[in-house]
Amino acid sequence: MESDAEREGRCVIPSSFEYARAGSVEEALRLLQEAGGEAKLLAGGHSLLPMMKIRLTSPGKLIDIRSIRELRGIRREGNRLVVGALTSHRQAATDPLVREHLPVLAEAASQIGDLQVRNRGTLGGNLAHADPASDLPAVAVALKAELAVQRPDGKETFDAEGFFLGPMITALPEDGILTSVSFAIPPEGVKSTYVKYPHPASGYAVVGVAAALGIGADGTVNYARIGITGASDIAYRAEAAEQALLGKRPTEETIREAASQAAEGREMNGDLFASSDYRRHLVQVYTARALRRLSG
Repeated sequence: MESDAEREGRCVIPSSFEYARAGSVEEALRLLQEAGGEAKLLAGGHSLLPMMKIRLTSPGKLIDIRSIRELRGIRREGNRLVVGALTSHRQAATDPLVREHLPVLAEAASQIGDLQVRNRGTLGGNLAHADPASDLPAVAVALKAELAVQRPDGKETFDAEGFFLGPMITALPEDGILTSVSFAIPPEGVKSTYVKYPHPASGYAVVGVAAALGIGADGTVNYARIGITGASDIAYRAEAAEQALLGKRPTEETIREAASQAAEGREMNGDLFASSDYRRHLVQVYTARALRRLSG
């Protein structure tokens, strides 16, 4: 009979698997097809490997895509910033283009995990994993992100708001590879920020708020986008809060009223650390904090 110690030891060792390294997107796609749905892509590994150790997932094959150079880099294309899927969190946090045009993305990336995680973890892997407590999905929905996926029969693009389907469930096809994510650059003069209440043990967002706010010459709000993560099963836009801001001066009263609607229509998660009611409260508190920062 298996002892408790043997069971505990087994649960931190992944099941056996094959390993292959792909040198190009085309090779990775071929390896995915050959595996017949039994393979997983390995990028930074910070999300996949822990799940394999506790056997929440047991792929028969790992396809290492870390050496595919075409999946790295950051560039501007028109009014969008395109970030390669293998771009690390540290690169996203420090890149001059990101810091200039998308400070909210730089802020969020700089708050992910610790230094080792930021050096190794990738933007594409983070979004494809779709952890409901992850930071970047809030930025993706706030900045109208579009996720480019390469499949054997061609390319496909997903809007961020339709990409996240549930906890660790996305619209990413089984035979597809996320190649890049493009974020809309807000209009000139729009400020953006990311604030969160981190779990003290993991650093994941108990609640995280990505916000972008534009104030016109007349002193009223003419642009508002708010993304929430950590609170619900998926990251979502706080559209009611956005509407409560538009056309109004960002006074303390307006901010409080908008923040009070940031969880409207959403079912909040609850766990041993934070109940659903507490998360609802945190959504309102941190939305207000983000808006105060941007209206000052």
